[in-house]
Amino acid sequence: MEYTTLGNTGTTVSKVCYGTWRFGRETGDLENETTREEAHDLLDACLDHGINFIDTANVYGTPDGTSEEWIGEWLADRDVDREDLVIASKVYFEFDGWGEPGPNDSGLGRKHVRAQIEGTLERLGTDYLDLYYIHRWDDETPIEETMSVLNDLVREGKVNHLGASTMAAWQLTKALWTSDVEGLERFDVTQPMVNAAHYDAVGDYLDVCADRDLAVCPYSPLAGGFLTGKYERADDGSVEAPDGSRGSFDDLFEDRYATDRAWDVLEAVESVADEANASPAQVSLRWLMEQDRFTCVPIVGARTPGQLEENVGAVDLDLSGEQFERIDAARASSE
Repeated sequence: MEYTTLGNTGTTVSKVCYGTWRFGRETGDLENETTREEAHDLLDACLDHGINFIDTANVYGTPDGTSEEWIGEWLADRDVDREDLVIASKVYFEFDGWGEPGPNDSGLGRKHVRAQIEGTLERLGTDYLDLYYIHRWDDETPIEETMSVLNDLVREGKVNHLGASTMAAWQLTKALWTSDVEGLERFDVTQPMVNAAHYDAVGDYLDVCADRDLAVCPYSPLAGGFLTGKYERADDGSVEAPDGSRGSFDDLFEDRYATDRAWDVLEAVESVADEANASPAQVSLRWLMEQDRFTCVPIVGARTPGQLEENVGAVDLDLSGEQFERIDAARASSE
């Protein structure tokens, strides 16, 4: 495993982060759920491969909180040294684990953030988080209030660093400006949806990350499995999806991932993979790791230890400048 410093922080993480959004998740398709036993096996595999960076959220799993709870149980069952791991979680969405939702049971107001950090720490069985993301932007709460309560969590030792997930570039800029002006802790890490087929759509956001030395930890780095090469394009332009894959049950899959640009990028990725004796997934992940404008640590959501092993193989892959640029050129060809 290779390790890198997480942006402007002093925290060192593996070049791959493991995402646990599938843990206990009910989708109506059992093949897309991860049981408690499977979750613990996957976390064991993370340790075996040297992955020390684990990503979760308070609303992952069915019911909400299941993912955090299973990670906490694994930490206790395996007697894992907490200091060997970098654990990230998130706050924003309504939490369904406490009965009927009340008026303060979502968003980024002080009351909700305070309640959720306590629940997250209890489920994980830890005294602190290494990284706490806001899961979305809250239009109803002044950003000054949000950054103030997050600042307090850092000062109290409950959180080491702050992160921001999906939002507009101007919102990220406003949050950073507020922290600078008010003398508050700032966001050091971001988590947008970024992959080789979906990069320019968040280009302004990534420009802010590069300018302010924020680390980028992309979710959906393989475009929902599209960049693994397991999908075929039908004669009518639609996606032929294997049973149980994201494309077989996600109505938004084609609009979100399987665009004309994505097919061009996939062709380039598969070409590079053939040359490098690697899988398309490994090439796609390595392309992200080799971004030179900011630290980039993709979040993988492998469903099996075998898939995780394949993903980790991206760490040992080297792309030539020509290969990297070929994938870039494919992105530009459909603009």
